[in-house]
Amino acid sequence: MKIGNVEIKGHAALSPMAGITDKAYREICIQCGAAYTVTEMISSKGLTMKDRKSHLLMEIGENEFPVFIQIFGREPDTMALAAKKAEATGCTGIDINMGCPAPKVAGHGAGAALMKEPELAAEIVNKVSNAVAVPVTCKIRSGWDENSVNAAEVARLLEQAGAAAITVHGRTRKQMYAPPVNYEIIKKVKENVNIPVIGNGDITDIHSALYMYEQTGCDFAAIGRGAMGNPFIFEQINRYFETGEIMAPPTVEERMNMMINHIEKLCLLKGNYIGMREARKHAGWYIKGIRGAAAFRRETGALETMDQLKELAEKVIMQSKED
Repeated sequence: MKIGNVEIKGHAALSPMAGITDKAYREICIQCGAAYTVTEMISSKGLTMKDRKSHLLMEIGENEFPVFIQIFGREPDTMALAAKKAEATGCTGIDINMGCPAPKVAGHGAGAALMKEPELAAEIVNKVSNAVAVPVTCKIRSGWDENSVNAAEVARLLEQAGAAAITVHGRTRKQMYAPPVNYEIIKKVKENVNIPVIGNGDITDIHSALYMYEQTGCDFAAIGRGAMGNPFIFEQINRYFETGEIMAPPTVEERMNMMINHIEKLCLLKGNYIGMREARKHAGWYIKGIRGAAAFRRETGALETMDQLKELAEKVIMQSKED
């Protein structure tokens, strides 16, 4: 797949997720075979007002390419200026968030709220794409609610405005993250534009990835929640498309080793105090599905040091060997 003039290799990308797809996890996913990654969403106003937190979110490392920086907002000129600042990092491209359902974003007219204002969404894309030389992509939802499922119409406008690719999450803003994804609307978007369409939602393994491709005809897949505690999913998908082989799930030991690797990167990035507190949620995801996970998750809530994390990992591994 090509996004603008950028050749993308592989078969699945890491979707942006606030509080999750930081630099540490993006590096992990690239190492595991993600075709490209997208940063946590960053406020365009924060970037233009030199907000320290916004600029920290924009930091990228040499081991996480290709990487797109995602920005959000509703003011075209501000979005264009923020995109220029993002481009200066050397990122692969700019992604515009038109899908976030969170009240603090959509409630202020940005994110998924732009699905209600297609002309404004197109103006933003036009201003941003004219401001930068790198490809500009968009992440949209199927619509705002069941009475306005307009992703295909919005996608056409965004393509005309200069978007190089569109990721479609197959739910409305009102639906948030349930019920199951509407594959038909993703298929409709694909049929209505000539740029790459990336399908997103409910991809948790090779089987659901194949289902996304088969049901929608999309050019690519983007994985969000299905990658939480499971960066192995990218290698599994790549292996299937390249060889037809369905890989065995990672062993408990492999999962625990990956968890430790991830949290070490996280602490290096954010310091031990913040890193270990963020490690608590990640550890819970890595342990999910393992026998005794509920009891182990209670221990994750008290993690404060890498030694404690390693002790927990050893307990999980030892129990798996006893089963």
